[in-house]
Amino acid sequence: MLILLAFIIVFHITSAALLFISTIDNAWWVGDNFSTDVWSMCATNTTTCTTITDQFKEYQSIQAVQATMILSTIFCCVAFLVFILQLFRLKQGERFVLTSIIQLLSCLCVMIAASIYTDRHEELHKSIEYSVNVSQGQYGYSFVLAWIAFAFTLISGVMYLILRKRK
Repeated sequence: MLILLAFIIVFHITSAALLFISTIDNAWWVGDNFSTDVWSMCATNTTTCTTITDQFKEYQSIQAVQATMILSTIFCCVAFLVFILQLFRLKQGERFVLTSIIQLLSCLCVMIAASIYTDRHEELHKSIEYSVNVSQGQYGYSFVLAWIAFAFTLISGVMYLILRKRK
């Protein structure tokens, strides 16, 4: 049981780390001389970064991605704290339902963010406010990590739903 508990904790911390990296790091959309995320666009040859503001054409879509990624990260961290509390508070044989619900909310938020970005990426990168042409690029590792975090949070959310507290 101790090994299972350690695995669950490591799995949850990994999920949170993936969410933090994908939310913060500047690699959702990358090209030869630029990298962009949901916060800014950086030109690699001049080391200048342009913050994405309401001057950009698809700013509402970017704000939705920003908000849901932040919510997802918060929900994942809160779920971990709730799990630790429930570990000491639940009676033997009860399920970690509250932790599961919060973790599945995290899963839903990261799925929404990655889906919006997937759907709107062409319009997002056609804005003339960028200092370089960012339309010719591909998805970066932060975007991929967001989808991996979706799978991890889904698995851990279901795992918490099935899991019962034992001695």
